[in-house]
Amino acid sequence: MRIIAGEHRGRALTPVGKGDAGAHLRPTTDRVRESLFSMLGGGRFGAPFDGTRVLDLFAGTGALGFEALSRGAAEVVFVDDGRKAQKLIRANIALLREAGRARLIARDATRLPANEGAGFDLVFLDPPYGKALGAKALAAAQAGGWIAADALIVWEESTAQVAPEGFDLLEARRYGDTFISLLEPVN
Repeated sequence: MRIIAGEHRGRALTPVGKGDAGAHLRPTTDRVRESLFSMLGGGRFGAPFDGTRVLDLFAGTGALGFEALSRGAAEVVFVDDGRKAQKLIRANIALLREAGRARLIARDATRLPANEGAGFDLVFLDPPYGKALGAKALAAAQAGGWIAADALIVWEESTAQVAPEGFDLLEARRYGDTFISLLEPVN
């Protein structure tokens, strides 16, 4: 896995290796990441990276959050409770020398504590496929004040998603066996 564009373009992230079967690490493919960031960077969604605060739920390797950092995000908070994922995220923060703009919350994304700061502008949501955890994580993030009123949520799953209560579906796209749903909070 490599960073596609921006400040860290071409930099390889820490390899996942054989990993841990229980970790269910499933990094977003380069092709899907490139398509996703092209969609986010142009068209009706504008360029949401410069100065943006990003929340990466079920972060795994952190590839989505690190791509956003490379493209100008001001800050990324990675949330994952898997030990293998936490190790990879910490290694990638060190590798890219992003300790000043990136931090890890070692916690289940469906059980977030209250956020003490402002809500996040861009939320990546990449739960384990088929486990119905995405809506739970969104509800926890919304209840805890993690999601800004005008946030864009990018939800990656194996099937098309229906917007949960409190959110509107803006668009959904399919990339092979991956579905990307873009949502926003209902105001």
